[in-house]
Amino acid sequence: MGDVAVGARSGQGGEEHRGRPAEPGDPAAAHAAFSGNDDPAVEGGGVNDDGTRTGDQGPDDPQPKKQQRSFWKELPILIGIALVLALLIKTFLVQAFSIPSDSMQNTLQQGDRVLVDKLTPWFGSEPERGEVVVFHDPDNWLAGEPTPDPNPLQKVLSWIGLMPSAEEKDLIKRVIGVGGDTIECKGTGPLKVNGKALNEPYVYPGNTPCSQDDQGGQFKVKVPEGHIWVMGDHRQNSRDSRYNQADKNHGFVPVDKVVGRAVVIAWPVNRWDNLPVPDTFDQPGLNTQSQDAAALPVAPPALAVAGAVPFVLWRRYRAGDGEGRGEG
Repeated sequence: MGDVAVGARSGQGGEEHRGRPAEPGDPAAAHAAFSGNDDPAVEGGGVNDDGTRTGDQGPDDPQPKKQQRSFWKELPILIGIALVLALLIKTFLVQAFSIPSDSMQNTLQQGDRVLVDKLTPWFGSEPERGEVVVFHDPDNWLAGEPTPDPNPLQKVLSWIGLMPSAEEKDLIKRVIGVGGDTIECKGTGPLKVNGKALNEPYVYPGNTPCSQDDQGGQFKVKVPEGHIWVMGDHRQNSRDSRYNQADKNHGFVPVDKVVGRAVVIAWPVNRWDNLPVPDTFDQPGLNTQSQDAAALPVAPPALAVAGAVPFVLWRRYRAGDGEGRGEG
């Protein structure tokens, strides 16, 4: 059977090998007939099991190797990406704040770390009643308060948002009224919003909802649009809107001063909790006055649209009538 295979291949170059006639029994001719190639450069090649020739690559040819970047070269890049992400999160999404005083007890304790939602204000959301919010000092509310002195590491970590800021003059209080609300305190309470008495279980135990003093504890105010009225949960230990009515905003906080809503207590671990809006702010009739006040800016555009509809229809009718006469 081996002779038949050789004979079948000898037709390609069996009659001549290197310029001389092929003779029976010639080893060179037999090799040329078997290999089917007269090129001397590949005479020594063989065939592998996968069909490739052994002569295609020398035994000493180097194999290409993919070099991996050193971990220490990649580390600065990873740190840079982490810093950029931290700055973006701090600027647009969430920021940590530290509670410096007891004015929000027992909802918040001194030393708590809260996470503040900074994203929703970018979409036009404004503070609502019952929310706990962080806001920039509206008009020197923190005068006389001690200023913390952070070390360089704390400054860097607070700058990128990994630690609460120690230099920003921010306060945290609960929103009691929004634009259009009328808020009133008489005697020891209860606190009233738009004539509705609030049931305030979050008020510090032993405190009264309203304070009996002549420095701001007794009041009746109407919140202007674009502002909020804030109070601490520790009513007898909080310098809030009540005691800043002599400032340029008359104790109200401009909405554009609000950093965001505190949504969760993140530290310490044993105080992990969310900060929901109490049910007392959902009672019927509480929104009556504020909704009426909010409806005023909407009414003129609505009336303008309603008045424009007949005019547009009349113009379309006249245009269609004119086209009909032209075609006739």
